[in-house]
Parts: sequence; structure tokens; C-alpha cells
Amino acid sequence: MGRTSVRAAAVLTVAALLTGTASAAFGAESVEEVTIPTPVDATGGQYIVVLDEEPLAGYEGGVPGIAPTKPSKGDKLDAHTSNARKYIAHLAKKQGEIADDAGVTPDAAYQVTFNGFSAALTGDQVAELRATKGVIGVYPDEIRHPTAAQQGTEFLGLEGGSGVWDAVGGTAEAGEGVVVGVIDTGISPDNPSFAGDKLGSKRSEEPFLQGNTIVFEKSDGTQFRSERMRGQNWSSQDYSTKLIGAQYFSSGAKAAGFKFTSDFLSPRDGDGHGSHTASTAAGNHGVEASIEGIDFGAISGVAPAAKIASYKACWVGPDPLSTDDDICATSDLLAAIDQAVADGVDVINYSIGGGSATSILAVDDVSFFYAAIAGVFVSASAGNSGPGASTADHASPWYTTVAASTIPTWEGTVELPNGDAFAGASVTVPFGDSLTGAAVYAGDIPASGVAAEEAALCTLGSIDPAAAAGKIVVCDRGVIARVEKSQAVDEAGGIGMVLVNVTPGSLDNDFHSVPTVHVADTARDAIVDYVQGAASPELTLVGENTTGIETPVPQVAGFSSRGPMLADGSDVIKPDISAPGVAILAATHNAKNTAPTYGILSGTSMSAPHIAGLAALYLGERPLATPAEIKSAMMTTAYDTVDAEGAAATDPFAQGAGHVDPTRFFEPGLLYLQGALDWAAYIEAALGEDVFAGVDPMDDPSNLNLASIGIGKLAGPQMVTRTVTATADGSYTASVSGVDGIAVEVSPSSFTISEGETQEIEISFALTESTETEAWATGSLTLTSDDATVRSPIAVFPVTADAPEEVAGAVEDGSAVVDIIPGLSGDLPLNLSGLTPMELLVDSANPVDGHSGDENSGDAAGDIAWIVDIPTGIELSRFTLDSSDDVGSDLDLFVYHVVSPADLRYYDVWYSASGSADEEVTLTLPEAGTYLVIANMYSTTGPTTWDLWMANVATGASDGGFAAAPNPLAVTLGEPASYELQWSGLDADGRYLGVVQYGDSAVRTIVTVD
Repeated sequence: MGRTSVRAAAVLTVAALLTGTASAAFGAESVEEVTIPTPVDATGGQYIVVLDEEPLAGYEGGVPGIAPTKPSKGDKLDAHTSNARKYIAHLAKKQGEIADDAGVTPDAAYQVTFNGFSAALTGDQVAELRATKGVIGVYPDEIRHPTAAQQGTEFLGLEGGSGVWDAVGGTAEAGEGVVVGVIDTGISPDNPSFAGDKLGSKRSEEPFLQGNTIVFEKSDGTQFRSERMRGQNWSSQDYSTKLIGAQYFSSGAKAAGFKFTSDFLSPRDGDGHGSHTASTAAGNHGVEASIEGIDFGAISGVAPAAKIASYKACWVGPDPLSTDDDICATSDLLAAIDQAVADGVDVINYSIGGGSATSILAVDDVSFFYAAIAGVFVSASAGNSGPGASTADHASPWYTTVAASTIPTWEGTVELPNGDAFAGASVTVPFGDSLTGAAVYAGDIPASGVAAEEAALCTLGSIDPAAAAGKIVVCDRGVIARVEKSQAVDEAGGIGMVLVNVTPGSLDNDFHSVPTVHVADTARDAIVDYVQGAASPELTLVGENTTGIETPVPQVAGFSSRGPMLADGSDVIKPDISAPGVAILAATHNAKNTAPTYGILSGTSMSAPHIAGLAALYLGERPLATPAEIKSAMMTTAYDTVDAEGAAATDPFAQGAGHVDPTRFFEPGLLYLQGALDWAAYIEAALGEDVFAGVDPMDDPSNLNLASIGIGKLAGPQMVTRTVTATADGSYTASVSGVDGIAVEVSPSSFTISEGETQEIEISFALTESTETEAWATGSLTLTSDDATVRSPIAVFPVTADAPEEVAGAVEDGSAVVDIIPGLSGDLPLNLSGLTPMELLVDSANPVDGHSGDENSGDAAGDIAWIVDIPTGIELSRFTLDSSDDVGSDLDLFVYHVVSPADLRYYDVWYSASGSADEEVTLTLPEAGTYLVIANMYSTTGPTTWDLWMANVATGASDGGFAAAPNPLAVTLGEPASYELQWSGLDADGRYLGVVQYGDSAVRTIVTVD
């Protein structure tokens, strides 16, 4: 389904551009029309209220008696100064006044990276707050989830006499003076990975206690300060000189109905995810780990000398195998981010996702924007929804989005009597041991009354015990948890299992109920065909790789979410980088006074803390490094991942810049740096909105000075600029690889630069006759000197035509000229749809349920909702709200795709909510169905008349003499071309809508005539 872009208010703070969706059904009075108290949620619920002043990290002055708190370039935020406390108190007072006036009791308040509060609101309170001066948005509280061998530290080159740890002074100094904040499911303080000395009150013994506050003097000269908490299975004695911060945030989860029956209402981890990510990033060195009696040797965090602060905002439900019972409320996540930055962490790990990103300004993106301004490096997981395209989360450029890749792991082998052998993952066939037995495919032995398809998946109770007893059972992956499949085999009397992927996916080291080897989909046919075809099939499971073929690593995991990002122009390549995320051994959870546990987990949740730990390692050597510096150093020194055959895999939408290489990133040679003003100018360019006072948008979002180059739409020639800063003297030569079909030139092609100097580089892109349009072209730019190789990924999307999104004409004109830049040569068909008359749904002359269209300020009950149908074969649907008072009033427009007229639960929502009284929502190629259209009286200065119009433009339908000349249009690649749109016989008082599609591409121009 196509979408419109959200059109938002031009305001002083980026928070005004936050998006929100409704979380409850609307009640319908009739099929034709509905009058409701608020367009967001008629029944109330949990909301986040955003206020208009900048949070602490972005405050530039203006409040009498309070100096600016936004850090100067090169500095970090100090939230503990008296001036900072004054501004926090100022925001808290304003928040309290607004909440009190609305009769609201906040559950949580945010002042450091976000200005607002969360609270349970009625529908009337939502409407009242949205119309309150100083409130710029009220958004539903959303629910998110954690994104859930050889040690990763060994594979990354950290260990050994010539490793990175040794180069920075050993494990006792790796990350020293740095605090890693982990926002997750909590932490298990008595795990040896987090062991430290008891805290004392002597300032000479860092960290120390100051009353109930833990104080730590960091290597950048600022302090970390965090309050100790008490809670279930948790006391003030659980803090130590290693674990210097631990807090929990639960009001959002509680408001969402979470019962806390299977978790600890405290910072203690009830799931294992948070302890796993924390110990991966900064767990102690040399911790002996064993799982279910199997000794795996010593493990270590990436930055073992760094301190850890845990911020629990995610909670595990009664079923640990069901993510539906896990919850991370956005309001709790915001509170955790806010507190982490206020405490003074240097790095945040955020192994949490909400699905494919469609915006660079989700609520947590905004909070991380200010965290980055405060000087905090953020590592965020890309998500586990791969390998499909455009599945990645976390689209914003001010943090680092991490893909997951493989490392050498614990392997086993499935051997066939004919000599064929297939290596896979295994920790339950003891190393060097083997198990031989008769074999059977589970789909061939269903239990009575069970379908063969269900038995093939080895669901519990689906296998016939008489047929499985004493055999090795081959089970297909999917639908249920992997370990439940081996449980089903065990309960049916089986002695072993071969778990086979049915599609490309990860191979996982699970602790199964019977000896198991997990193999790839490429092995499935050979194994299943043999088992089904042999007279007496027999398999052997071996506890090591006996194939003689070394498994290529690092490969991007099949589950790792991919780009390109469908967010605000697609000019930023995501993910940024790849790191170990498959079969990672680290600490997990335990109750107080019980034995510590460890686990092997896979996911981008596991890769993100590797990057967080490496950032801490970097800061340990360069305490004043900015988030952009660290990110650039990692990206430009990364190397390509590989495919299943060991060949280089260069897709930047899978691996980002490549796999991180800490053996090189301390000496990158050149850096691509950006900061707050650059990000602000990028936001304005990407959104096409005037967001920040005193900030001009950059001329193109592609010019944000990232260590990657993305162009979301290219037809005519485009010049992209980058500025590099030297970390050492050098003479560099530029080269470009890949980017097939695109002519790329770099100027200057070579240059000499001294340490600390900058050099601007221009990279020009132009389509050629061999360019494939409507398909991404990818490659890389490499700057090479005698001592450094600085590489940046490139992704360019050539389009059939760079055409205006919309053209307008008057009925009496009869024509309009359209200028385009073609992305090809030849005859370009101009496919026309329309012109379709726009229908006036409601105006002041056509009352609806007593409403004339004249609404007074605050009269939320006057909001009008309208049920409409969109039939099949529609090219474009548009809903337009016009007001007589576009200066003093503010109306908003919402369009919901609902299940049915009788059941107004929605599939999706689009809206236009600017500071204007004129709004518009446009749907491209909308799905047929029932839609609820709502005109919301957000704020009016007095009687205001308004009209609501709509039109459905059918694909290929033609009316009103709508034509294009010439058609087809003869074009030459990259050379400007023009054509004339024509219309006739239209009603002089009518309004009309049409569409021009360029060939069979996705490029369209909307035509309005009135």
C-alpha cells in the first residue's frame, strides 16, 4: 500500500515531528458518519505528552537566570551542574503545571533528552492537552521488544599477545574510565561477569558513595552519578565498583496491563537478555562459563575495564518463548534513555526494536538525537526480520545501527552412509563423540490425527512414538521454538535430531533435549531424500566438523534485518556496520542466592553490544572522541563479509560498511565528522520542513557528512560533497568500485593532508545508457595512502525520471507544462489517470449531525468522522481539508484503513497534522477497503468554516480531455525535457485530480486542476 508523507508543523524543536498511531478501536454510531470526541483514541489509554521547550541537551538559552546547557562543540553534557539542575527544575515545573491543569497525574517525566511526560489519559484529556499552549504533541505509548563458539573477542582480534587489548595496556585498562549504559531487561549483579569490590565512601577510591549516590570520575573529566535503588530480589548491596548504576522503569509496562508475575520488579534481570548484552559489551575478563554441565572456558566482555550501568525498561512475561508476553513500553524506554544520559554514561547499548523504520524521528530517535548532542555514542540493533529488503529498524544517522554476522562456532556434522556430510551448529553432541542410529523424517510419522505438515515441524505430541523410538528424527525448522522440537523427539522416544532450515536462516547452538545438529536449508533435500528413499536409513551425528571444509565467516546472518531504509528519502544507508551476532556466549539471569547462568544467543541484540563495547574501548584511549568520530573510525576500517562459498559479499544493505575491525580502527587515517548543526540541517532537508530556528537545510540530504554515501533518487547528474579530517599525515588517492552503470568521478582524485587538517571531496554521479533504473547500484569509495585504507559504501537508486511530485493548473488555463530530467533515452510513455472530480464530503452549507463546519476552540466534540470506500484499481486517493482561517486556526486530518464499517479497528493510519488549518492526505495505490476519515478541530480562534474533499483516481481512467503532448515523450538521458498536460470541458467551479506515471516505473506526478 502506498503512503503519504506526514506533513508536520514548522516549530523550534524536533520533537514536534514525532509520529504517532492510535491504539484502540473507534466506536461507530452509523455506517455513514461518526462523531467522536478525539481522532486518536476514543477510550483513552497511555500517552506521551511532548512539550515545546528544548530538553536539557539542546537548551541554548532564553530562560531568565538559566544559562545554556547544550554542550559546546567537543564537549559533553554535564547534567549534574547547578545550572543544569535549574533548567531541569524549570522543565519539571512547566510539565507539572500543564498536567495539573488537565487533571493528569504523570507516570514518568523526561527533561534531559526529551521534554515531556507519560500518563494515562482519557479521550477528553487527549483532546484538551493537544489544544493546550506549550504542548506540541500527544502520542500513544507503543510497545517494542528486545531483538533477540569461538568468543567474539577472539574473532575480533582483541585477545592474544598482539591483540588490541594488549595494545591498550591489557584487559585491566581496556575501556578504563568509561561507563557503558545498557537499556534492556535488567542485569544479574551476582554473575561473575559483573563482579566488583564493595563500594566505599572514600573519594580516593573510585567509584565511591556520596550518601546514596554512586559517583565515578570518568576519564573525560566529567562525573557519572547514579542513585542506588531497592526492589524485588535487589538491595543497595548489589552495586559494586563494576556495576555502578542500575535502575528500572515500569510505569509504561504497568499502564499497558503487564502483571510482573514472571519478572522481578527491580533492576534484576528476569529474562537474561539484558545480562547477556551487558556482559558482551563490558563484562569482566576471564570469567569461566558453563551451561548444563558443559564447560566452555573463559569469556570476556569487549571492554572489560569499563563500568556498567543497567537501565531496565523491558520486562519478560510468563512464557519466555513468546515475545508476545515481553514488553518494552516506549514511555519506559524514554525514561531509561533520559536517565542514562542524566547519570553521565558515555555509551548506550540499545538492543531493542519496533519493526521496519519508516521515519528518522520516532520518539526514541528524537531522544537519541539529543543523547548524541550530549556526546553519548549509541549502538542500536538493526532487527531480526531479515533477509527481506527494507526490514531494518533505527534509520537515523546520529547513532550506529548494527547488523549481525557469524563467527567460528561450535559445530557438528550429519554424516550419510554414502559419504556425504553436512556441517551445522551443535553443542549437544559432545566434541569428538558420535551417535549413529536409524533415521526417519518426522513428516512421515505423524501421530494419530495429526497432519503430516504439522508432524514435519515436530510440534509437541505430533510424532508417532512407535515410529520414532530409538531413531534419529529429521525435523523442519519453523512455527515453534527450536528446543521444543527436540523435546517432542525426546518425548516420542527419539535418540537424536537433525534440525533442518527450510529457508535461508541462522544456525543456532541451542541446548536440545537430545543430541542435535542444526543444518542449513542447502542440506535439506539431500538429507530428507536419503531418509525417505533408503530401505534402512541411518545417520551419524558427530560432535565436530568432519567435512574438511571450513565454514566461511563472517557471513551476515539470515535473520539480520536489511536496508534500504524507507524513511525520509532513503539517502542514509543502513545498517551502518556488522558485528558478531550468532552463537554468542555471555551471562544470563538468575535469582538472588542462586547460581549464575550463561547462555548462547543469536540476534542483532548480540551484535549491537559488540559495537558498544568497542566504542568504550575507543573512548578509553580517546576520552573526548565524539559519537561521529567513533562511528566513522569503525565504518571506514571495516572489511567485507562473505557468502556461503567464502566469496566477498559487498551488499551495503546487509553488512553496512562491512564487518568491524578493531585491529585497525584506532588509526583510521581520515574521519567523516558531523555534529548537532549538521544533523539539524539534514533533518530539515530530509523532511522538507523548517524545523529549527536559525538553521538552514543542507541543499540535499545526501550531503550529510557520513562515512557512507546514499542517493535515494538519481536521474540527472548529482554532486555529493564530503569533508575528511586527517588523524595523521598522508597522501591519498581515490578509487571507486562497483556502482555498475553509474559514471562516478571524484575530485580531487588525489590529495596530501596533514594531521588535523580537512579536505573537501566532491563525488559526482551520472546515469549512463547502461544504467538499470528502479534498481539500487552499490559499490564503494576508497581513499588509500601508504598507511591507511579509508572505505565508504555507496548506494544509488537510479529512477526513470526526476519529475515534480505535483503540478497545479487552473480550469481556465487548459494546460500546464511539466519539466523532468529523464533517467534513460528513448520514448518515455506518459500514462495518464484522471482527471477525476473531487467530491465535497462536508462543508458549512451541508450540516452533519448538527455540525455546520463552524467550530470553536476546544470544541473537540465537533470533530467529524466520515466512512468512505476505496474500490479496487485506484491509482491515487486524496483527502483535502480546506479552512477559511489558515492563520489563526489549526485543523488536523486523519485517515484510517478499518477492518469493516461495523468494526472500526484499523489496519493502518495516515495523517496530516501541521500547524495550519489546511491539511491533506494522499494515498498512492491504496488497498481497496473501508476508510475512516476524520477532520479534527485541534485549535480554532473563533468560528471557522472548512471543507472536506476527496477523490479516487482510477488507474488508466480518462476524463475532461486529459492528455499529454507529446506522448510518448522522446528523451535523452540526463537532458531536461518538457511536455504539456492538457484538459478541456471541465466545470469552472470544480476541483480535479489526476496522475502521470512515467513508463511502468514507480515515479508519478500528481496533477491538480481547480
